[in-house]
Amino acid sequence: MEKKRLDDYEPGPLPSPRKMDRFGFLKQENNNPPDGLTKGREERRVRKWRKMIGVGGSDWKHYVRRKPHVVKRRIRKGIPDCLRGLVWQLISGSRDLLLMNPGVYEQLVIYETSASELDIIRDISRTFPSHVFFQQRHGPGQRSLYNVLKAYSVYDRDVGYVQGMGFLAGLLLLYMSEEDAFWLLVALLKGAVHAPMEGLYQVGLPLVQQYLSSFDRLMKEQMPKLGEHFTQEMINPSMYASQWFITVFSYSFPFHLALRIWDVFLYEGVKIVFKVGLALLKYCHDDLVKLPFEKLIHALRNFPEDAMDPDTLLPMAYVIKVSRRLEELKQEYNKDGKLSLPTEIKGTEKQMQ
Repeated sequence: MEKKRLDDYEPGPLPSPRKMDRFGFLKQENNNPPDGLTKGREERRVRKWRKMIGVGGSDWKHYVRRKPHVVKRRIRKGIPDCLRGLVWQLISGSRDLLLMNPGVYEQLVIYETSASELDIIRDISRTFPSHVFFQQRHGPGQRSLYNVLKAYSVYDRDVGYVQGMGFLAGLLLLYMSEEDAFWLLVALLKGAVHAPMEGLYQVGLPLVQQYLSSFDRLMKEQMPKLGEHFTQEMINPSMYASQWFITVFSYSFPFHLALRIWDVFLYEGVKIVFKVGLALLKYCHDDLVKLPFEKLIHALRNFPEDAMDPDTLLPMAYVIKVSRRLEELKQEYNKDGKLSLPTEIKGTEKQMQ
């Protein structure tokens, strides 16, 4: 029987119109992301960013070399939404990859076949199902997502496709074209600027295991009381933090917070994932140390709304120092060649359904 491709399916009916937030997600009760700056302040901020970037990004590299501290400070305050897609491409190195590989994306999408096509089709409807762009079954958004994921699974057959990659590609597609999103995915997984992420998706999830081991150590060193309570209740990071690393908080976190984290992640690297995770636990520390196992698991997957305010959480994260210790833990992990967590990673796929 011939394998069906996404192009063989007819688009489903358009979903019935409902109120959306400013990012395109269907509004839920009590789900009102802050509108951010006043219009005047936002316009002034955009003008500053346009001057910093130059036309089409022409001044970016020069500005970063001259004033790296200004760039870092502005990125940490949040990239203007209207410029986010372009800036993400500039800080990730994906724009250079695109320019060096003309026609490659089209070749991968049109002329190549992937062993992961059916898996991708199966998972597409699970990616941002409440966003208007991805809602229509086999519609334009789902087709774009399929194309990007299929192209990557051909480009890097060792990684192929793993559930969780869809949230990275889906987030990128909300801010850029298919081809731009593909090359940014390549930049992340292959390490154009920062450490490669491909180990998060390879067989056995080796990088996830390393990161969770390091996170566990950092948490116990910085919050010994909470670490002791987690040990007593037999809680380890694989039970709540796997998808933080696999999707860089894009799976279950409020979208306005995920965007702010991604701004910093693309510029500073994976250390912001550790910092945000530790900041969350610190913010909720006094409540978490009182909870038994079942309530702990629920709390660690459903943080309170006030903890998810980027203007509260991110300043807490920025002051947490992890870089030097992370490097030490990485060397220790590689030397030992084993996981220091009490259990293997289980249920990651279940967590993202």
